[in-house]
Amino acid sequence: MIEYIPMTETHVAAVAKLDEACFSMPWSEQAIRSELTNPLALWLVAVDGETLVGYIGSQSVMGEADMMNVAVDPAYRRQGIGEKLITELMARLKENSVYALALEVRASNESAIALYDKLGFTQVGRRPNYYRKPTEDGLILKKEWEV
Repeated sequence: MIEYIPMTETHVAAVAKLDEACFSMPWSEQAIRSELTNPLALWLVAVDGETLVGYIGSQSVMGEADMMNVAVDPAYRRQGIGEKLITELMARLKENSVYALALEVRASNESAIALYDKLGFTQVGRRPNYYRKPTEDGLILKKEWEV
């Protein structure tokens, strides 16, 4: 059974490894570790027993949060883990009086865009050439809720 829990030091290396497997410009292990002491950060992991299968991270300022990253191990995709990570993050943000979550997504990432649309995110902007390796526009999506 998959559990969704706050990231701890014991998860950092596995999060960094998954980040490297999923993204062309991954965060360093040290950058991920620094989120543990960042008072603005909230990072959750999805674990299947002892195996880390996904993670999500955010930073919040004055009631609004930015999603830093979300990733699911390729072997565990198409099981609703990404959706559950996002909904769990939003629930915990709401508990902390956060009323909005924004994110950037590659303009070509149709499956992610479809998931965000399903969860009620709307496009509020576009960042030309936001992504590298390959260079691509980022769509800015946002969802707000009542606190």
